[in-house]
Amino acid sequence: MRVIIIGGGIGGLTTALALHAAGIEAEVFEAAAEVKPLGVGINLQPHAVRELTELGLGERLAATGVATREFVYANRFGQEIWAEPRGLAAGYRWPQYSIHRGRLQMLLWEAARERLGAARLHTGRRLVGFGQDAAGVTAHFADGGTARGDLLVAADGIHSTVRASFFPDEGPPKWNGCLLWRAVSIAPPFRTGASMVQAGHRDQKFVCYPISSTEDGRSIVNWIAEKRFPTDHEWRREDWNRPGKVEDFLPLFADWRFAWLDVPALIRATEAVYEFPMVDRDPLPWWTQGRVTLLGDAAHPMYPIGSNGASQAILDARWLALQLATVPGIEAALAAYEAARRPATAAVVEANRGDGPDRVMDLAHQRAPNGFLRIEDVVPRAELEATVMGYKRLAGMDPAVLNERESWTPPRAA
Repeated sequence: MRVIIIGGGIGGLTTALALHAAGIEAEVFEAAAEVKPLGVGINLQPHAVRELTELGLGERLAATGVATREFVYANRFGQEIWAEPRGLAAGYRWPQYSIHRGRLQMLLWEAARERLGAARLHTGRRLVGFGQDAAGVTAHFADGGTARGDLLVAADGIHSTVRASFFPDEGPPKWNGCLLWRAVSIAPPFRTGASMVQAGHRDQKFVCYPISSTEDGRSIVNWIAEKRFPTDHEWRREDWNRPGKVEDFLPLFADWRFAWLDVPALIRATEAVYEFPMVDRDPLPWWTQGRVTLLGDAAHPMYPIGSNGASQAILDARWLALQLATVPGIEAALAAYEAARRPATAAVVEANRGDGPDRVMDLAHQRAPNGFLRIEDVVPRAELEATVMGYKRLAGMDPAVLNERESWTPPRAA
């Protein structure tokens, strides 16, 4: 069996590695002329870290990312709404990592080059179409070249060419009115030194977490400043790497100085800011047509709430490889893949539209917009816990379930 993978991002590369581990031939075609460590920070949840660890990448992740120890929700005054341990400290058998997205992609690219061989990783190959018959799939690229395989996996992102061919009338991604200013700053460690913090509420929020450290003990902190605008506000929604201006949003956070974090100082410490619109797409009624299927952001782009976008793509990749290795027949294997992953990811997309676990900040703001003395007097502990734990269960992050479920490594590759 030979699998054509369109897209050399996190989802596509994990798919290649998972297929290789299962004894299935894979070849990756990336549109960019060169793979570079672009982007800012992301989080890998324990369910995704489990899958990458079982692919033999645990030590590389540990050397690249920061193992998150604490997660905190606070209001705009820095008052704690909810705090909990994360990763190993929360009882998971696998860590949670905060990591630079580009460094993670390069880690996966290098692993794929080592295992699959450089000849199976192609850059500058932009897909423009494909055709399939009873025997396989032919991919057509902008440079006039083609590739032939038994099936094609489209991991080509939110602007997927394959998805557009499946659903030509879908239109552009949907903007929810939020604009994100994302950047990295060097700053003193805060709280545990490995804490992820979200402060504010759905209309104005600040998120930060360390993704590395400097030799002098300071933290390299990834942060996101978020503001909601009317949806008819004129932003150029599809310019994903547009440089931003600190003066456009710093005044919104000028007084967000907490005892344990100085937000305006963190913002001013950056060298470059990028604007991103918060967008997603509606869940699809199907992902697969014959020998072609969708994966990752091509299948289920979601708001960056709950830190699950990259993690869900990794879960897709591992589950797909398991089905192709164990279910007789390509179309039956793709059907089994979609039957499990499409409903699961659709539920996460919908939950993120409702603010997911971040809803605890909304509850606190709605009931105590000017702050509180005790959070228990504003939102009962049981309500907070139900909101947070409900999302974990929905996203496949319940520690008891994750720790005990069977491995997704195919038996012959174990």
